[in-house]
Amino acid sequence: MRTAEARYRTGTGNNRRSSGIRSGYEEYQRTIRDRQRVLRTPRPAPERKAVRPAKPRQSSLGRVIARSRAKGAEKAQYFDYDLLFVIIFLMCFGLVMLYSVSAYEAQVDFGSDMYYFSKQALIGVLGFVVMFIVARIDYHLYGAFAVEIFAVSIVLMALVQTPLGVTVNGARRWIQLPGNLTLQPAEITKIAVILFISYELCRLGKKAYTIEGIIRVFIFGAAAAGGVLILTDNLSTSIIVMAITCILIFVIHPKTKPFLLFAAGALAFAVVVIAILAVVATNTDNFRIQRILSWLNPEATADDGSFQVMQGLYAIGSGGFFGKGLGNSTQKLGVIPEAQNDMILVVICEELGVFGALIILLLFGILLYRLMFIAQNAPDLYGSLIAAGIFAHIALQVILNIAVVTGLLPTTGITLPFISYGGTAILFLMAEMGIALGISRRIKLEGE
Repeated sequence: MRTAEARYRTGTGNNRRSSGIRSGYEEYQRTIRDRQRVLRTPRPAPERKAVRPAKPRQSSLGRVIARSRAKGAEKAQYFDYDLLFVIIFLMCFGLVMLYSVSAYEAQVDFGSDMYYFSKQALIGVLGFVVMFIVARIDYHLYGAFAVEIFAVSIVLMALVQTPLGVTVNGARRWIQLPGNLTLQPAEITKIAVILFISYELCRLGKKAYTIEGIIRVFIFGAAAAGGVLILTDNLSTSIIVMAITCILIFVIHPKTKPFLLFAAGALAFAVVVIAILAVVATNTDNFRIQRILSWLNPEATADDGSFQVMQGLYAIGSGGFFGKGLGNSTQKLGVIPEAQNDMILVVICEELGVFGALIILLLFGILLYRLMFIAQNAPDLYGSLIAAGIFAHIALQVILNIAVVTGLLPTTGITLPFISYGGTAILFLMAEMGIALGISRRIKLEGE
């Protein structure tokens, strides 16, 4: 009797647990469906005076490719081939320059001049595969799971502080993976912030225009930026994450003046802080403050604190307008440490001159123009915000890298997108390009 009663209670408990799990799963499915409805919010009518853009049309190259692929199809689908070919050209150019810059140090350190080139080429091929796969997936799917992606990025950064964390060149920013591979979680956080902040702005709707809405979104961005700084000790990426958040808030907000006042106030505050540090913190051991002091007086620390920047400026100056020729740099021969990373642009200037640097800037300009085009013509607000976030990410990294190597800003370690060496950065950068191409596939052509 008691055994039968115990079995009955056990069965009843199991049924309740399974019923609870089932109801929880159904509730989660409803949450995902609600998020998907939010993500298809149409773009608001602009309140600023602006010329309404015409319906997008394929470029000449795009029309030729689209016609050849659309034979027998009912109608052509838009795809930004201009963006695709700029990405391909930047990646190929980056590989050529990476080999030129890193061959000497790779031969000395690893016994193979192809060490950095082969690893970057392999990551590049994998990156293209990831890009095309991501481009085929509806970008609303990422938005539906943006909250989970954001949470996972924070957890991955926290893992850096566990035994899984790896220290490279004195910086603990990577996670050890099987097969002697490493992962830099801060790169995932950049994508996570773009997807999540864009979703949150869509969810808030007109509340995003209010002080409460702005503060709410700002707190999420600050939490991600703080996680990058505290958990991975990466100030440069933290600045980029926070800047992406601010730019997305600016993009969606109908007023410009408050943001200009905020930017002016932040700049004035930074100038005051730097001026105080220059007087008070002359004997500090903090390496970040030392970098600022070296930036303020580079000649005084040319042998240590500002050595890399000063040698970079010598490389730029010696290259002239047309450069010394591909492979003929002298500063890369052990003078500039880790030149294949954030200082690769100075060697490009030495070998290809200012002309080569202008070509790179032109390519990045075309890339950013195509991203802006996608943002303006995306079918909904979420697509526009994602494209704007990717635009902000690329623009910030290019501007900050150029400012650092030319001595306009203190050394930060920010790499040049598509060109500098870095496996995780390239892989997730290509994933971002895949998302942008996926948004472009849903743009409606003129006449549709």
